[in-house]
Amino acid sequence: MRKLNLPGILTAAGGLALLLWVVEGVGVAQIASDVRRVGWGLVAMIALGGARFFLRAVAWRLCVEPPHRLPLGAAFAAVVCGDAVGNVTPLGPIVGEPAKAAFVRRSLSFGPAATALAIENVLYTLSAAGMIAAGMVALIFRFELPLAMREVGEVAIALTVALFAVALVLLWRQPALVSRALGVTPRLQPHAERVRRLEQQIYTFASRNRGVLPALAAAEVGFHLLGVLEIHFTLRLLYAAWPALLTSFILETTNRLITVVFKFVPLRLGVDEAGTALFTQVLGLGMDTGVALAIVRKVRVLFWTAIGAVLLVRSGLSLTSTPLPHDKTENR
Repeated sequence: MRKLNLPGILTAAGGLALLLWVVEGVGVAQIASDVRRVGWGLVAMIALGGARFFLRAVAWRLCVEPPHRLPLGAAFAAVVCGDAVGNVTPLGPIVGEPAKAAFVRRSLSFGPAATALAIENVLYTLSAAGMIAAGMVALIFRFELPLAMREVGEVAIALTVALFAVALVLLWRQPALVSRALGVTPRLQPHAERVRRLEQQIYTFASRNRGVLPALAAAEVGFHLLGVLEIHFTLRLLYAAWPALLTSFILETTNRLITVVFKFVPLRLGVDEAGTALFTQVLGLGMDTGVALAIVRKVRVLFWTAIGAVLLVRSGLSLTSTPLPHDKTENR
């Protein structure tokens, strides 16, 4: 088991300090009052979080190519575990994604599991980028924004356009970028061919599996729509009235942006609350609404992180251990 490293401690401490600053600015009593309004609605938030994990598991399973197969229950548990690992470590998905493949080692060997994960993550990244860009466009054209926030939105849109352009070029040219780079370093040359095969599988997945693409797209889009629904329902509980759907959509896209940018902060402590409060203030909902919304979502995150930790311990893994990328366990 790894010891906590200095970057992890520093980012967690910085996040905690930011959280305390935000809570002091809004007021503990105000936040407590807002969170109490959610009440038993928190159970629905947790259920929606589980449904989102389920859709990511479905997408991953669809990326596993015959003759290999991945049981849906194992995929769901692995997604929960991987998210737990990513939440509590500053390395985020660098550790969380291998943890998923290691968790299902009794059902699917590491190679096919990791390949399917890589494909699913490419699709998820593109869907999340599209979601963020759409939200930023809506935010820029519908609301008066501070100059700094407008510039952030414009950068996010530009990066999304660039990401999709790069993706199209890669699919067209299919260059062996990573494997070629590995081949330059003598110590990494033995891994180059395996990485090249992985690159080729990612490039050609869509052409080999056209039949699963609609279901894959539905799973990825559904993941984001459930996020919008979660915010929509939470705001309904906080205000006793349904908010504008565009408001919920923008808040979910900003949540995706915060998650992407600050994934290295354990549990995104402080940055979720401060970032959401900033955007709810711009949207005319007040800072206290943003802090309450972020805290409610943090409770959901903590619940599923605890479930993931229990599943990891039962599987023989841990939140701070990195799975070995050469698991030879065969399918059963």
